[in-house]
Amino acid sequence: MLDLDPTLAAAARARAAQVCAPVIELATTHTTDSVERATLRLAGLSGADGDGVPWVNHLVAAVRADAGLADGVCLPVWHALLRSGVDGLRELTEKAIAGSVRFAVPEGAARDQAAAAARSAVGRGIALLDARRAERERLIAEVGDAPAKPWIYLIVATGDIEEDIPQAQAAARAGADVIAVIRSTGQSLLDYVPEGATREGFAGTYATQENFRLMRAALDETSRELGRYVRLTNYASGLCMPEIAALAGMERLDMMLNDSMYGILFRDINPVRTFVDQRFSRQIHARAGIIINTGEDNYLTTADAVDAAHTVTVSQLINECLAKEAGLADWQLGLGHAFEIDPAVPDSFRLELAHALLARTLFPDAPLKWMPPTRHMDGDVFRGYLLDGFFNLAGALTGQGILLVGMMTEAVVTPWLSDRDLALRNVRYVMNAAAGLREDFAPPPDGFIATRARTVLGEALRLLEEIERRDDGLLGAIADGTFGLMRRPADGGRGRDGVTVRGPGYYNPAIEILEEA
Repeated sequence: MLDLDPTLAAAARARAAQVCAPVIELATTHTTDSVERATLRLAGLSGADGDGVPWVNHLVAAVRADAGLADGVCLPVWHALLRSGVDGLRELTEKAIAGSVRFAVPEGAARDQAAAAARSAVGRGIALLDARRAERERLIAEVGDAPAKPWIYLIVATGDIEEDIPQAQAAARAGADVIAVIRSTGQSLLDYVPEGATREGFAGTYATQENFRLMRAALDETSRELGRYVRLTNYASGLCMPEIAALAGMERLDMMLNDSMYGILFRDINPVRTFVDQRFSRQIHARAGIIINTGEDNYLTTADAVDAAHTVTVSQLINECLAKEAGLADWQLGLGHAFEIDPAVPDSFRLELAHALLARTLFPDAPLKWMPPTRHMDGDVFRGYLLDGFFNLAGALTGQGILLVGMMTEAVVTPWLSDRDLALRNVRYVMNAAAGLREDFAPPPDGFIATRARTVLGEALRLLEEIERRDDGLLGAIADGTFGLMRRPADGGRGRDGVTVRGPGYYNPAIEILEEA
């Protein structure tokens, strides 16, 4: 750990809270199509029509057309259920598509009855989140946990879930503690969640409930075989962030990529929609006992890792503030950062250590997610293997919690199984040889590493002060390209038409139950 000035760190957190306050206000005064669809999924509505359009999409669209979403989807839906005698949400949706059911916001006693019925149905979904969380805890107690941190995190994603499963099991047998199934390219821009097991995907596999179920079951089998619980990760981001979070909780995933600004910056999703969706998704993650992974590493693929180091710290502080407001605990905050400084820069490794130690010191109880070099991998696999070794050593020296395995074939090909095996050998060698070095690694208070860390924290504090002084706050800073050099105006981006201002009668039993806890 570094000997940082505690008043400086406290000031940075206080500024971050001020910067986040208007965003939290936005998130608590708006809803989105995906928040309402996720609520219906918690109430048990699943499946899709013959064209693959999910029933939740149909039902929310019907309510929006008849009654609007200012009061939420639940009151009109359960009012219609109670007065029509329809047998369940699926049949109600089919009748709504056929035009034989219309929706209206109930009042008086009818409103109370609809709210009670909706709360009961959604409560069963949240009880399922609780049950799956308890199931995880029982399985860890039964088979044992990963022996020590950092947890070794490996990506598996062929596009074909049936091929992903044996590769994931092989990776776990080779030493991976966390298996991440990266999503098919472009899924974050789909305003629906695909249904069923999928066997086609580009540079990744579709995130679906059935794919989640299949992979979780396979890794449970491997966990019992290996005598240690193997964790499963996917991505709760994009236009369906809350829905994917709900499905992940119901299928007992353990980690989810879930950043407050990634979708805005790198997928051009409307900022308001993203901030509303991330709050609800994080409330679900908090209840389900899921660790989130944030995406600060992405900034350093578009901005310089030295010049923009303070923006990573600012984003980590923002992600921490928004996550805790949504109910996540420190042990669930897999805040992201990366080993992305150009190796040609003098003292590049010392700079990497300074940045990594700054994050470790600022967030001592968070399982930080340490990302390997990608931007400066140039196709020379021998150089790449060496860079990954330095990355692994930095992770050992600075006590990172989740270490993503770097591939020497990064930027050349999609890694083969043999590439993954070599990469895991690199990790194992460094951790076996140097994991205990953290006890002996104490940079002098006035040395290069400590001085650099203080400089970055000071720059982060100044940036937070600048954002706080702006009339347009964080949304304006995002529009100006402050993070990752991406300019995203608050009134632009995909999914803007799926945002609704909550009315005074808005009711969402999922939010009510989650906030009661």
